[in-house]
Amino acid sequence: MLFKRLLLSAVSATVALAPMAATAAPVGAVVAQGASDEAEAYAGPRLVVTVVVDQLSANLFNQYRSRFTGGFKRLIDEGLVHANGFQTHGVTETCPGHSTVLTGMHPTHTGIGVNFSADDATGEGRYCLASEVNTLAHGQITDNGNVGTELLKVDTLGDWLQVQRPDSRVFAVSGKDRGAMNLAGHNGRAFWFTKGFGLTTFVRPGESAEERLAPVAQYNTRFPAAEQGQNWKANNAYCQSLAEDIEVVDGTFKSVVPPQNIGFDGSPTQDEETLKAATYLLQSQRLGQGKAVDMLGVSLSATDKIGHTYGTQGPEMCEQLMRLDAALGDFLSELDKVEGGVVLALTADHGGADIIERTHARGFPYAHRASFAVVEEANAALRQQFNLDFDPLQRGSSGLRIVDTQKRALAEPLRSQIARAAVPMLDSKGDFAMVVFRDELLQDPIVDTIQPEELTVRERMRLSAVDGVSADLMTALKPGVATGGRLGGNMSAHGQPWNYDRKVPIIFWTPHAAGQERFMPIRTIDIAPTLANIIEVETPKLDGRCIDLNLGESPVCPVE
Repeated sequence: MLFKRLLLSAVSATVALAPMAATAAPVGAVVAQGASDEAEAYAGPRLVVTVVVDQLSANLFNQYRSRFTGGFKRLIDEGLVHANGFQTHGVTETCPGHSTVLTGMHPTHTGIGVNFSADDATGEGRYCLASEVNTLAHGQITDNGNVGTELLKVDTLGDWLQVQRPDSRVFAVSGKDRGAMNLAGHNGRAFWFTKGFGLTTFVRPGESAEERLAPVAQYNTRFPAAEQGQNWKANNAYCQSLAEDIEVVDGTFKSVVPPQNIGFDGSPTQDEETLKAATYLLQSQRLGQGKAVDMLGVSLSATDKIGHTYGTQGPEMCEQLMRLDAALGDFLSELDKVEGGVVLALTADHGGADIIERTHARGFPYAHRASFAVVEEANAALRQQFNLDFDPLQRGSSGLRIVDTQKRALAEPLRSQIARAAVPMLDSKGDFAMVVFRDELLQDPIVDTIQPEELTVRERMRLSAVDGVSADLMTALKPGVATGGRLGGNMSAHGQPWNYDRKVPIIFWTPHAAGQERFMPIRTIDIAPTLANIIEVETPKLDGRCIDLNLGESPVCPVE
């Protein structure tokens, strides 16, 4: 497929920023530019596909490269493979990672610093994409409750595209709401699975649930059978050779396929069904078949649940990747049929580590479950120092909050006084590699991240810091240290600033092109400006940079 760069008119050479529809609440949108005859003459791809594989580390991708025979192999053979891709930030969780892919911005700018935070005024948990005004289209409060894109502070490639080319359509589908919404942006159509229903979405005030679900209504009629037909058999001899018993915190974990207590969202079936839903949208909406450029986001969630539940080095993950490889192959075959041409980017929202006990047994004796005794000691010291009758430090998923007896944020100046007293008690102590006061971290400049592997831990954490969202004391555990470890729950984890959690594959692909290996580092924030350049969409100022792909006559990145 040849992508031809058109000369932009004098009008389109200048980027102007203007707000979009009030209901979408986007930031920094680019106004529509260019004459209609330019749209008629556009010779680039008519469909942009973004695939995010949740928890697919570069390590895991490279480990299985020689065993792929389906979609992954085709992407490798025909795509531009950046095996040294990075999520540049330090808190490597699903929502922040997804927020970087099509915004071109670090989490500190997207406003999505963590999956879950807490409301300072009430102490109650707050989801990364929670909404106070929206409802769910299926009419129940499930999963993460009422959600929307209001907390995403910046726009996405889909938002820029729809402003500049109003006829363009943007869809995204995922096993998780945060996977779909971050890829669809403020004005796209985001769909995700909810138990017993199928694909749902959010409904803004004044909108109709029926209309919002219309693109997937027919698909949903067949979903119950797919959900109930979850089938995870032992299909691959090599994968079966990885079976073993592992002694963990509370018993013996039997690492086998099929595992015990399989659910739809923790099996290969979920990703297979997500790709079928993506194919349904592709065909039913005729994406990429018109004159406009359309977008389709696909976030594949099962690898994450399987990694958490069973680890990354057992037969469970092996079988998952083999089946995902086959399902991706079927999906790419459908993309071959798009007459308007396709460009696809594949990456991951973060990496992940294996079960700590297995890591320990395989030559890394420092791997262990985290102890937070130093937090208990710090709380005792802080109680005495500040004459408190409660523990002010409360552990959360990504750091420590400074709270009162009702788990609400302490008022100033006591909050800052306790924070500054606590840091030397905790920083580099016990299992903590770093503990830093968020308010002080936010004063640090954002450094050039063009060489992401060279960033210090503090610089990585700075890219995750969001005022009012990140924990009061942002923490990083030492390498190889993890939380969790409960049989039937999370056996392995991610979320740390180390490369096994930050390093992800990044592949750009168009059908039947010549493959190429690229070893220099690239960042997920570079994906949006690169795709925008290919489809000739102007962008606001971004943290990421455009990458020259050299796919046929693909556009050359503009000189900054």
